[in-house]
Amino acid sequence: MKLNTLRPRRLRLNSAVRDMVRENSLSVKDLIYPIFVVAGENVKEEIPSMPDVYHLSVDNAVKVAKEVYELGIPAIEVFGLPEYKDEIGSSAWDLNSPVQRAMRAIKEDVPNLVIVGDVCLCQYTTHGHCGQLCGHEVDNDATLKLLAKVAVSQAQSGADIIAPSDMMDGRIAVIREALDEAGFKNVSIMSYAVKYASGYYGPFRDAADSAPQFGDRRAYQMDPANSREAMKEVELDMEEGADFIMVKPALCYLDIVRQVRDKIDRPIAVYNVSGEYSMVKAAAQNGWIDEKRIVMETLLSMKRAGADIIITYHAIDVAKWLKG
Repeated sequence: MKLNTLRPRRLRLNSAVRDMVRENSLSVKDLIYPIFVVAGENVKEEIPSMPDVYHLSVDNAVKVAKEVYELGIPAIEVFGLPEYKDEIGSSAWDLNSPVQRAMRAIKEDVPNLVIVGDVCLCQYTTHGHCGQLCGHEVDNDATLKLLAKVAVSQAQSGADIIAPSDMMDGRIAVIREALDEAGFKNVSIMSYAVKYASGYYGPFRDAADSAPQFGDRRAYQMDPANSREAMKEVELDMEEGADFIMVKPALCYLDIVRQVRDKIDRPIAVYNVSGEYSMVKAAAQNGWIDEKRIVMETLLSMKRAGADIIITYHAIDVAKWLKG
């Protein structure tokens, strides 16, 4: 039998050849590691639904930041659990809150590590929604003023990138204006432009104590059934001044990542969210999968879809694996 003279297997012959023709690769420089900061000293408490992820006091957050930097990971994203909550989430812009204190301490000890600040109010409000309420609805325009205060407080504390995750309309323009007026023209904005109302956030809401006390977030986060709407959100946020565009979650929305990549030339970040992480960890702990192989394949799929940056709780492990 005469075979076609083109044999694709020739390019899979051995690892050296496969490396030469590989179309996409994963680098430690692609990664951002998220951390959860709490009040107190010498606190390192594992989050039950997120194995190997911890609540950290400021002193331990600095230790983790040093490890992250030494591994070559260029950035961390800082989330926090406040010491107090109220109806408007005022502790989110308190310069003495755990997030702001951690940012200052990390910037002092690890000045070249990029700090990304999550800007939202859900962890800080008594009701668990992402903004100021008017009755049982989030008041979009009233919330914008509060988000701007959070962004400025984080920039004052050392944040290099502000990442609004609230999904309020018009937030990028308001935050950009507030940062500029406060003298932070060089602080960039990584917009959670495409953030779906996803079930994959469950473990994060345990970690950040941010579950809504009534209703859900479908009135402001995107419907998982929609894709054209994603491009509308991206276009609006770019017009308002977003420097980076994020798609969240990542794994179930790789089609969206590809659509965004085909339309824009700005850097794209994806968030390998808590539910994606915890499913892999649980399966690995039960011996059902090869954790390293699954993690590397998952993150590579995000790069292949068009992501430039991956926010992932696997970042420290991946950095160690890549170093060999």
